[in-house]
Amino acid sequence: MSLDAVLARIDADLPQALERLMALLRIPSISTDPAYKADCARAADWLVEDLRSLGFEAASRPTPGHPMVVAHGGTGGRHLLFYGHYDVQPVDPLDLWARDPFDPAIEDTAKGKVIRARGASDDKGQLMTFLEACRAWKAVHGTLPCKLTIFLEGEEESGSPSLIPFLREHAAELRAELALICDTGLFEDAVPAITTMLRGLTKSEFTLRAADRDLHSGMYGGLARNPIHVLTRLLADLHDDEGRVQVPGFYDDVAELPDALRQQWQALAFDHGKYLGDVGLKIPAGEVDRTPLEMIWSRPTAEVNGIWGGYTGAGFKTVLPSEAHAKVSFRLVSRQDPEKIITAFRSWAESRIPADCEIIWNDGIEGSPASVMEIGDPAFEAARQALTDEWGRAAAFVGSGGSIPIAGYFKTELGMDAMLIGFGRDDDQIHSPNEKYDLACFHKGIRSWARVLERLA
Repeated sequence: MSLDAVLARIDADLPQALERLMALLRIPSISTDPAYKADCARAADWLVEDLRSLGFEAASRPTPGHPMVVAHGGTGGRHLLFYGHYDVQPVDPLDLWARDPFDPAIEDTAKGKVIRARGASDDKGQLMTFLEACRAWKAVHGTLPCKLTIFLEGEEESGSPSLIPFLREHAAELRAELALICDTGLFEDAVPAITTMLRGLTKSEFTLRAADRDLHSGMYGGLARNPIHVLTRLLADLHDDEGRVQVPGFYDDVAELPDALRQQWQALAFDHGKYLGDVGLKIPAGEVDRTPLEMIWSRPTAEVNGIWGGYTGAGFKTVLPSEAHAKVSFRLVSRQDPEKIITAFRSWAESRIPADCEIIWNDGIEGSPASVMEIGDPAFEAARQALTDEWGRAAAFVGSGGSIPIAGYFKTELGMDAMLIGFGRDDDQIHSPNEKYDLACFHKGIRSWARVLERLA
C-alpha cells in the first residue's frame, strides 16, 4: 500500500480537515455541567456520523452519564483500539478569553498559526488527527489499514464515573491487541514521544489528636503534648537527608530503569535548570543519586500536600491545639501496590507517635497502580520509527510524572498495553482560558498517525 499517496491526500485535504474540526469544536460539550448534557450527546452524535462516513459501524452508547461512542471497521492485520474523549473542561473565567471559546478560529501568533478554542488540544484536535488519518487512508485505498475499534468517552474531564462499568460490561467487544491514546504531547514542545510509563497514585488524610480540648498555652505549654510538634516531626522524618522515603518496604517493588531507556532519556538533554527556573526554583530536590527525569518519570514519591492545625486567623490565640491535620500522597511506579504502600505508611506513622496521642485516619485505602508498557513488543519500536520519519528527529520513549487512568484501566480491565502518542505543546493552555492547538501539530499529527498505522498494520 502506498503511504506517499496517503500523505499527499492528507496535505491536500487539510482545509477540509480543519472545517470538520471546527464543526466539532463549536459544540460546547462540557461534561461536568449538567446544563450541557444535550451538547455532550450532540458531540457524540456528530462523531458517530463522521465515523459512519468512513465506513465504520458506529453508535452512541448510553451510560448513566454521557454517551460512549463505539465504532468498528476494517479487517485483517493487528487489531487496534483507539481512545480519545470528546468532552471538554468548563471555560471559566470567561472574561479572560480573547474570543468566544466555542467560536473556533485560526490565529496568527509569534510561533505560527494556532487553532484557538476550548477543546482544540484537549482532546478534540488530538482525536481528530487519528480520524483524519483514517479518512485519508480510506480515500486512497478504499479500505481502512487494519481492524480498528474506536472508543470515544464523554466524561474524561469529569472523573470518568461511567468508564469502568462500561469497560467491564463491554470487555469482549472492546478488547484488542493494543490501545492507542492521543491525549499527550511532544517532549519539550519538539521531540515526538511515546509515553510508556505512567505513575500511579494513592493518598491518605489523617488527624493527629493529643488532649481532649484546646489548652491555654500559659497553663499547659511545655508540659502537654502539642500535636503540631508531633505531626511536623513525623512528616519531617518521612525522608532522609538524601531524599529517600523512610517507610519500611517502600522501594521493595520498584524496578531499576533499563539501561537502554536510561540512555535514551539522557540523550533528550533535559534542561532541569530551565524546568525549575520557570517556577522560580534552582536546585533539584529528591533522591540525590537520580537524574531529574528519573525522579519525575520512574521514581516514587511521598509528598505532603496539606498541613493545618491550631488558630490560623488574624492575630494570636495562644492555645495548644488538640488536633493537627495533614494530607499525604504517594506517586507509585513499577509494581508498587497502593494498599501495601498505605498500610506500610500507617504502620510507620503510628509507631512514631507518643503513647498519649492517636492518629485518626480520615479516609479508606484506595488508589491506582502505575502503568508500565511492554516496549519489547515490536509495535512500540515500529511506531517510534514512524514518528521519527515524520518529525525528522529521533522519537523517544518517555515517562509521565502524572497519572492517566485510562491507560491503567486498559491494562487492568482489558489486559492490553496502551501506546500514548500526542502532539500537544506545553503552552496549549489546556484547562485554561485561550486554549489552542498548533496548526502544524494538527497537520503533522494526522501524517504521524498515517505513518504509525502503516507500520502497525
